[in-house]
Amino acid sequence: MKREEIEAKVKEFMIEDLELDEEKIKPEARLKEDIGIDSLDFVDIVVIVERKFGFKIKTEEMANVKTFSQFCDYIEKKTA
Repeated sequence: MKREEIEAKVKEFMIEDLELDEEKIKPEARLKEDIGIDSLDFVDIVVIVERKFGFKIKTEEMANVKTFSQFCDYIEKKTA
């Protein structure tokens, strides 16, 4: 899957499933502080990523993922 496709899918589920503000979702945006993802959203993200991308997110692997771009990097590595 191409990077552009990953970013589009992630942005789509953040807007539609989590009802987050599209204006806030930018590559450099921090997931918690800028986009507004909280711990309940993260639980939903785990389920959505497994359904859409076919792998389980491991909490310890997400420890250094702070921005939207880093999150897409993580998904790109797992689906390569």
